[in-house]
Amino acid sequence: MTNAEIIRGIYDDFATGNIPGVLGAFDENIAWTEAAGFMYGGTHNGPNGVLSGVFMRIGTEWEGFAAVPNKIVDGGDGNVVAIGTYSGKFIQTGKSTTVPFAHEWEVRDGKVIKFHQHTDTLVIVRDLGL
Repeated sequence: MTNAEIIRGIYDDFATGNIPGVLGAFDENIAWTEAAGFMYGGTHNGPNGVLSGVFMRIGTEWEGFAAVPNKIVDGGDGNVVAIGTYSGKFIQTGKSTTVPFAHEWEVRDGKVIKFHQHTDTLVIVRDLGL
């Protein structure tokens, strides 16, 4: 399986709610960095850190949340970039957003060791009325 296929599989698993499948693609020491200024901003370490700091919150704070990649580019040497769109309704405010993202992934020995999110956090905060 290529690195781009591994990353595509993560998005597919996330879309179908297969969170164990997503977490299974992560190295035990993954460093998952969400954009500063975003409600989940900062670095979450290890699969359990990502689960509790990001995924469980998304699952309880959003309705219809989706992260859909439009393009996945294998840059070689384990580096993969995904460009796409987030969408969903934030339950607390009842407001929705649609915003582009760029995700940097680093894969070693078939496991994700790093993730870095780039998105317009100002648009998200404005759209959601936060």
